[in-house]
Amino acid sequence: MALFYSRIDDSPVGPLLLAGNKDALHVLSFGVGSRPRGIDPSWAPDTKGVLTRVRKELDDYFAGRLKRFTTPLAFEGTPFQNQVWKELCKIPYGETISYLELANRIKNPKAVRAVGMANGANPIAIIVPCHRVIGSNGSLTGFGGGLPTKRALLELERGQRALL
Repeated sequence: MALFYSRIDDSPVGPLLLAGNKDALHVLSFGVGSRPRGIDPSWAPDTKGVLTRVRKELDDYFAGRLKRFTTPLAFEGTPFQNQVWKELCKIPYGETISYLELANRIKNPKAVRAVGMANGANPIAIIVPCHRVIGSNGSLTGFGGGLPTKRALLELERGQRALL
């Protein structure tokens, strides 16, 4: 099934790229940072409002009104990546865990480095909350949207900052 895309140029965390279809969101990518994703030539502009629901949820999230996304997601990765991404979705709003804890949760404690790689390859930022994973010592570590964005998202979720 073809994917449609939409951009949010004025989000509080910078430009965002969304891609999905009527069934699920496939991509939510930062437009800047270490891993910005471009528009795939096979995607069509979302002229029919397919991505309206996720745009509304993002607005509510940034305003501090939404703590749990309900947009259906489509994971397109290896079985291991999919396992990590599904586990990320279980981290409660406003909480953080370490990469080691994430590896333990998927019952693979020796896979800390692989968990970090899967976390970094997350194609659905914010909604699949890879920003909630931090270093074992509590430090903020790599993030595709940049560490200031990671800090801002965590502060929003802890009620320390409003983004809208």
